[in-house]
Amino acid sequence: MVKIGSKIDEIRIDGRLDMLRRDLEQFVALDIEAVELPVHGLDAIMHGRLNRSRLAAVKSILQNYGFTYSVHAPNPLNLMDDSLRPLHYQVFRSSLEFTAEIGSAILVYHAGRYVPEEAFSIPGDLQLSDADRASLLDCEASAIRDLADEFPDVCICIENARPYLYHSPYCYAENPRELLEQVARIGRPNVRVILDTGHLYMAAKHHHFDTVETAAALRDVIAHAHVHDNFGLSIYHTEKQQTHLVPFGRGDAHMPVGWGEIPIGAILETFVDSYEGLIITELRSRYFEHTRESIDNLKTILQNLKAEPKPAATKVGHCETRNRFVIPDISQGGRG
Repeated sequence: MVKIGSKIDEIRIDGRLDMLRRDLEQFVALDIEAVELPVHGLDAIMHGRLNRSRLAAVKSILQNYGFTYSVHAPNPLNLMDDSLRPLHYQVFRSSLEFTAEIGSAILVYHAGRYVPEEAFSIPGDLQLSDADRASLLDCEASAIRDLADEFPDVCICIENARPYLYHSPYCYAENPRELLEQVARIGRPNVRVILDTGHLYMAAKHHHFDTVETAAALRDVIAHAHVHDNFGLSIYHTEKQQTHLVPFGRGDAHMPVGWGEIPIGAILETFVDSYEGLIITELRSRYFEHTRESIDNLKTILQNLKAEPKPAATKVGHCETRNRFVIPDISQGGRG
């Protein structure tokens, strides 16, 4: 059974547990079933170590609510970071420990970046050789394999990535084919994909593949979902000001469902008939007051899908799709 929920925005609560309570109370009023917690927004990890006193305080709050919880690991977490790999590994492990301690079964991880966003502004050519990329993929796969074995009751969900102008492909998960390959390389039943509709749509427009057909090809590995809206236009990494981006419909806007042009219904239709996970509306904090509208629009989409007859599926390899489609290989793509 699908459960609809919303994220707690790490910037909005900024480590304040009174703000966490406020948001949870708001979500009770919205009659949602699930909440995604940012472990980094709760100050639950410090220098890689789990903050036990903060964990206890968070647990005492959460026990007052009946939500199903998922957890989002810190956004900069990157097992491909050569300079601080042991620290990143420890942050990942602490994130998993937090997830298990609060009784959640889902941890979201932003896929490893060959070149992290923090390094985009460093002068010089940051493009890597094929051998370098293969080595980083192996390092990440080995680390996730070990972590997945240590925490078998938590599903590590690797998130598909958004593209950037000039620097893409900076992350293998911009490419759905490479994301599937990495999950297969890891080879653990509790390592799956979290499908982000906004990132998928932007990557499809940037790299010229079909959004809906790609979602269909991913359906067998999807264990979690983020739903939000945008117009699919990529930006440079330096562009952060939403008031400058919104008038032009550019960037990873994380707007309420129905505000952009993503074919959210068609994407969900490719996998939701057999899906039993959470669908989290992942809005920017600036849209918090529109959470109810986003939730209601999502519910309407799902209700309409139930009412519509489903087209016959076609087997393609190991995936069921609505038509014949092979995920394109965008690995040779250059900078946008």
